Amino acid sequence: MTTRITSQTLKGIFPALATPVTADGRIDAAALKALLAHLAGSGISGTVPLGGTGEYGAVSRSERARMVSLVREHLAPGLPVIAGVLDPGFHDAMDAGKALAAAGADALMVLTPYYTTPTQQGIRDYFLRYADASPLPVVIYEIPYRTRIAIAPEVLHELSRHENIIGMKACNTDMYHFLKVVAGVSDDFSVLSGEDTLLPVHMAAGAQGGIVVTANLLPKTWNAMYQLLAQGKTAEALQLHRELIPLMDLAFAETNPGPMKAVWDLVGVHAPHLLAPLVTCNPALAARLRTELEKRLAHENQL
Repeated sequence: MTTRITSQTLKGIFPALATPVTADGRIDAAALKALLAHLAGSGISGTVPLGGTGEYGAVSRSERARMVSLVREHLAPGLPVIAGVLDPGFHDAMDAGKALAAAGADALMVLTPYYTTPTQQGIRDYFLRYADASPLPVVIYEIPYRTRIAIAPEVLHELSRHENIIGMKACNTDMYHFLKVVAGVSDDFSVLSGEDTLLPVHMAAGAQGGIVVTANLLPKTWNAMYQLLAQGKTAEALQLHRELIPLMDLAFAETNPGPMKAVWDLVGVHAPHLLAPLVTCNPALAARLRTELEKRLAHENQL
C-alpha cells in the first residue's frame, strides 16, 4: 500500500538508505529489516532507498525493485518511500521509475541527466517530460559534484511550478546558488538539504528538512536537530551539529557508504559488503569511526 506524499508533507528527516547486500551482491533482507527496525520510532519522516548511498548504479535492476518492495513491506505504515532513479538517459530512467512505482514507491527522486552534459534547456525539458509521464510525484536530485552539471536557479524556479514536481534534494554546496534557488521556487515546492554537513545552514535559509546519510546510524539525533531548527532554536541545533563533525568527517573520508557499512553492526545491521567498484574502507578509518559512533550512540540512546 502506497502513502500519498505532497510538497506539504515532504519535510523532516529522510535517511538516505544504504543497501545491505550479501557477499554475492543480493539484497540482504534480514539486514534491511534490522536497519528499518533501528529507524522505527525515531521520528523520521520517510526513507530514500537507491540513491548514491544506496549504490544505485551497482544494484541490478531486479534487485532495485526488490529493495523498494522490502522497504515498503517493513517500513512503518504511513511513512513514504522515495525511490532514487539515477539513470543518465530518459528511457531507462522512465522504465526504472515505473518499475519502482510498481514495487511500492511513493515518489521518485530523479537525478539530473549526466555524462551527455546537457544545456540548461535540455535539463528543463528532461524534467518536464519526466514529470508529465511519471506515475509518481517527482523530487529533483541535484548533486553537481557527482554529475558535473548544476541546474540553474531560474530553471529550478520554473520546474517547481509543475504540479507533479513536489521538491528537490539539494546537494549543491554553493550556498549562494542555494539561496537563489530558495528565493524563487514555488510555495508548493519543498527544498530538502542533501548534505549532512550543511543541513542546519540549509534549513536556516529555507530548506524543509533533509535527506541524510548518517541518519542511518543516528536517526534520533538528526530528528532532534530538525525539531530544534523547525522551532527556530538555531544556536542549539548548530551546537548539536558541531558535535557530529568528527563523525561526519570520518563517514565521508572515503566514498560513502563504505565507512558507514563498516560500522553499522553497532546499530544491529550485520551487512558490511559493498558492491563493485566500491571496496571495504581502510581498517584504521573504520576503527576511528567505530570509536566515534560508539560515543555518539551513547547520546542517541538518551533521546
